[in-house]
Amino acid sequence: MLRSALLFAALMLSSCGLRPLYGGGQGGAVAATLRSVQVGPIDGQAGWLVRNKLIDRLGAAGTGQSAYRLDIALDDNITSFGIRRDQAATRERRTLRARFQLVSLSTGLVVLDATARSDAGIDIVSSEYATVAAEQTALENLADDLADQIAARISLYASRSAPVQ
Repeated sequence: MLRSALLFAALMLSSCGLRPLYGGGQGGAVAATLRSVQVGPIDGQAGWLVRNKLIDRLGAAGTGQSAYRLDIALDDNITSFGIRRDQAATRERRTLRARFQLVSLSTGLVVLDATARSDAGIDIVSSEYATVAAEQTALENLADDLADQIAARISLYASRSAPVQ
């Protein structure tokens, strides 16, 4: 009874059209596409952080032939709120937004145009050093999050455009 139920479940799953995003591992179509993405320079400290994290996630550190170029424009914004009676802010919100375009190098066409966004709350404390350190830590975490979002979107594009195996 259990064997037939497992067999039935396996047949049903195979007929639903689902397939693993990273099927084939390092030799799969998605991994090959990720390795073929060249990440362009991005302005500022936030840009440097996002670019390095993307290179790590895409595996694009000089491996493979480049087929795509990733262009990214960042918007890094810190907004103060939680104003006390003496007009001093008690809290900040740091928002990092990226508009990114994946450009096919062979055709020059933009094949993916999207945005990614992440934000973090920061407490403003009496120590200026602690506040600056919290802002820097928030920026590093936001860069991590943006790199994850961008890599996931490129992976999804690659899985949809890759030939079914």
